[in-house]
Amino acid sequence: MTTRRLFLGIFVLALFALTAKSATDPDFGWHLRTGEYIVTTSSIPRTDFFSYTAAGEPWITHEWLTQTIIYLLYQTGGIIALVFFFALVATVTFWLLYLRCEGKPYLAAFVVLFAALAAAPLWGIRPQSFALLLTSVFLYILDRYRRSNSWPVLLWLPPLMLVWVNGHASFPLGPFLILMYLIGELAEQWLAWNGANQTTARPLPLAGVFLACLILVPINPNGVELYLYPFQTLTSRVMQANIQEWRSPDFHELALQPFLWMLISTWGALALARKRIGLTELFLLVGFTFAVLGSMRQIPIWTLIAAPVLAAALSDVLARLPGKSKLDTNEHPSRALQILNSIILVVVALAALLRVTDTALKQDAAEREYYPVAAVAWLREQNHRGPLFNLYDWGGYLIWKLYPTERVFIDGRADLYSLNGDHVIREYVAAINGSLNWRASLDQYNVRLVLIPPDTPLTTLLTDDPQWHQVYADETAVIFQRK
Repeated sequence: MTTRRLFLGIFVLALFALTAKSATDPDFGWHLRTGEYIVTTSSIPRTDFFSYTAAGEPWITHEWLTQTIIYLLYQTGGIIALVFFFALVATVTFWLLYLRCEGKPYLAAFVVLFAALAAAPLWGIRPQSFALLLTSVFLYILDRYRRSNSWPVLLWLPPLMLVWVNGHASFPLGPFLILMYLIGELAEQWLAWNGANQTTARPLPLAGVFLACLILVPINPNGVELYLYPFQTLTSRVMQANIQEWRSPDFHELALQPFLWMLISTWGALALARKRIGLTELFLLVGFTFAVLGSMRQIPIWTLIAAPVLAAALSDVLARLPGKSKLDTNEHPSRALQILNSIILVVVALAALLRVTDTALKQDAAEREYYPVAAVAWLREQNHRGPLFNLYDWGGYLIWKLYPTERVFIDGRADLYSLNGDHVIREYVAAINGSLNWRASLDQYNVRLVLIPPDTPLTTLLTDDPQWHQVYADETAVIFQRK
């Protein structure tokens, strides 16, 4: 085994270990329960039954395919199966990104690891991970077409689009990427743009697969409704104002620092590079930089766009430096060195396997850190009944652990609550923040129990209110009961 292959093996294993995460996403619980419903009833939910505030309201279950996969994996191998599978999904996503980058293997691997760190806060056991994989596949296929001008490779896009339409509501990104490549090709040919990826790709096949992908959208359980649904959620001001992922990145957060440095590095390297990038790459980079600064939810997609640009710019800059590295030359190692490299790779593989396994085995500890585990166990032991008011981020966990005995006030299905009048989200915000009409939100639904963190304004108000008394408290959660 050559040193280059050893390096690539370590790189892939590092990606696998880096992207392994416990099931702590706030939405994991209701995704799991939805998958259970789909498998056990052989039907797709059409109306809400997890909450009592939106019960019976129309619910567009746009993630039904990925939720089914999540449930089947959980039934087969528990949390361990989910951790391994989603780490594999992320690894494939970034490996395809590596294949699109210049400076292989060393510079490209460095840039991709940089991108993985930048996207880390948004990775996890969630349907969005499938959407990001499909985004990476689309970009890889479109890049291959630009470089080879072989249109048959584009035939993969329509069937992938069919999977995307049934897996996640981010599917408009697929046709959008095709459209951007089409516009970029037309602009480069019209302006005779001498960019880094100058090609003679024909626009007509791109236009054909673009139309094909649009035509396939209604082939899903929700039919033509899915044409408008993604844009309705994207334009919801209530969601943008109250859901953290939809807000602009807060660069004071340590977890977002890798993204900040990648953002600076990408535009800085472009300024230093002499070789121009293609108009397609420029359009995508400018557009998604604008999008990501408006919503941190777009960070992983931005890294898939920016990493090849950063790698190309750095390659150009490094090529002009004196005494540039010869690491990319072919190697002819001795037999002893090949054996040593193989041993090193096996050791690293075992370490990566242990790291992912350890992540899965620490699920209970992770749950106690993110969820009100003890408080929920107490509720089940005491057999207290609601209606229950809960923290937004805990709704999914409560659906996982308490449904169907107890239904929630709100959970991570912000689209459900937003597209049916916004009133549930507004009432939740008024109550949890202790607004002037906080009582109305609780009285309207005859709330009997409140399960919230101890540091919320509502906790202070309920502590001083004679109509309520605290029946449980720990470091994570407090429970109040109406007298």
